[in-house]
Amino acid sequence: MKKILVVFGTRPEAIKMAPLCHALRAKHGEFDLRICVTGQHRDMLDQVLGVFNIVPDIDLDIMRPGQTLFDITARILVEMKAVIESEKPDIVLVHGDTTTAFASALAAFYSGVAVGHVEAGLRTHDLHAPFPEEMNRQFVGRLASVHFAPTDKSVANLAAEAVPAQKIFKTGNTVIDALQWILKRLASEPARADAILLRLAELVHFPLVSERYVLVTGHRRENFGQGFEQITAALAELAGRYPGVHFVYPVHLNPNVASHVHAALSGIENIHLISPQEYEPFALLLQHCHIVLTDSGGIQEEAPSLGKPVLVMRDVTERPEAVDAGTVRLVGADQARIVTELSALLDDAEHYQAMAHAHNPYGDGNACERIVTHLREILV
Repeated sequence: MKKILVVFGTRPEAIKMAPLCHALRAKHGEFDLRICVTGQHRDMLDQVLGVFNIVPDIDLDIMRPGQTLFDITARILVEMKAVIESEKPDIVLVHGDTTTAFASALAAFYSGVAVGHVEAGLRTHDLHAPFPEEMNRQFVGRLASVHFAPTDKSVANLAAEAVPAQKIFKTGNTVIDALQWILKRLASEPARADAILLRLAELVHFPLVSERYVLVTGHRRENFGQGFEQITAALAELAGRYPGVHFVYPVHLNPNVASHVHAALSGIENIHLISPQEYEPFALLLQHCHIVLTDSGGIQEEAPSLGKPVLVMRDVTERPEAVDAGTVRLVGADQARIVTELSALLDDAEHYQAMAHAHNPYGDGNACERIVTHLREILV
């Protein structure tokens, strides 16, 4: 039986790797699965583990107050050396573009263990946008021996970097699997969904299922400072222009985000600043919202699967497929562009419908099964 070590540490990684862990565990006669978490996002990671009913076998708990990328990278690298020596996996699976993914892949490489990269091949080709994620995923791409790419474009990116075709597998994105898993469970348990919606309504003080609202997420390092000044100015202007539209913003815990957002937007009646939400309530917020305004990554994939237009507050994206499809539009961290594009979606029903009904290029919810099938073929 082949041993697979799955490593993740942040909330987005956990969401996207959780359905894969379940798919691998269901094949317990074929694979010996071990799950290692680094704790890079401690509280937010633990929320996701609870929602998806995942208990890690190994928890490195690496976070310390005030640590930097230098500290995180070094601590994960050293800790993962010991984990790999102890577990002796046949392959280490990492996800995406985090410091956890990079440092874990490097530890596996140093240990002579194969690396499988889930969500491989995403590129902006700008090492500072996003920082440090673009460098992280390029590093992992060089270290990986197997690449599970979500789309044709990500496959093409890897091919352009001379990755052999036999090492690239197009699978779709596991985030669609995760979102469908959660929404299916909520649909099968209406009392659970109703209770979550009730709690959310108490937070925002309006009925989520009957009034229009824009779901806002923002936390990117490259938007700290001037970027968030532009973003919050745009939100304040839009709230004044559209008093009948609500703006729901689960504010990231990073003080570089939270302090500025609360200082700039607290007290505006139709802007609702709430705490970061666990994945189930966030999925319901996404399901019932009218528009998404974000600088995040995964939501660019989730929202199109639910028919939600997305405005991305970045100048470049490693997920250009939805831009090409027409369901996502780049607006930058620019007050005027944010206001203009969001106003167009609120004012023009035809424009809204064109974005809402665009094709979702990120898969059908079967990415994990494809990855399991390919692992079965690879690990012979």
